[in-house]
This record gives sequence, structure tokens and C-alpha cells, in this order.
Amino acid sequence: MKFSVSDDSDKPKYEQLKTQIRSAVYSGELTEGQALPSLRRLAAELGVSVLTVARAYDELASEGIVRNEQGRGTFVALRSGEVLRRRLLTKTRENLEEACAAAQRADISMQELEQMLAEIYADIEQQRLS
Repeated sequence: MKFSVSDDSDKPKYEQLKTQIRSAVYSGELTEGQALPSLRRLAAELGVSVLTVARAYDELASEGIVRNEQGRGTFVALRSGEVLRRRLLTKTRENLEEACAAAQRADISMQELEQMLAEIYADIEQQRLS
């Protein structure tokens, strides 16, 4: 797995790294129990301070996505995929609640809303497959 950070991004470098690791875990590119690069090695590869990588790893550990083992390193946490899935389900529900409230204010019927959702879902699936 190759990570990268950019000076041009509006996100801090530790956030960029966190996002990439989280996505790699959720997609299965990084698997449960797999070791992440050492703090020093990844910092050198990315051209950032060790503190930047440590902050990303520590925040991911507090989210339950990775676990830090003293003297051994950082590993993808067991069941981290489940943790991410639960969080994504919660976020999805919140977004759908907001969309439903907007649809009701716009007097959009449930049937119209379901049709829009199906179309959007199909479009995104098509983009993912291409």
C-alpha cells in the first residue's frame, strides 16, 4: 500500500493519511491484523515528521480502526471493517434523514424520492465499475 500527502491540499497531512488508511481498511486493501509501516519509515517515505504519522495512527486507534502495540508497531484492528461499516451506516442514515426532510419540504412524493435514489445509486455503481 502506497500512501501520499500533498502540500496543495486544504486538509492537514495527518488527515490526508488518516483518510487513505481508513479507505484502504474499508475497501479490504488493508486487512485485519496487517502491519502498517513504522512511524519512522512512513514519515521518511512521505517527507513528513514522525509526529504527523503518529497523530494519524493515534486518531485511527481511538476510532478502533488500528491498534498500537508497544514495541511491535501499528496493526489493522480486528473487526475494524465492522466499525467502519457501522459508522458509514450511521452517516448514511443521517444524510438520508436530511434528504427526506428536504423532499418533504419540496412536496416530493415517496415514489419520486425512491426513483431518484435508485437512479443516483445506479449512477454511482456504474462509475465505480468503470
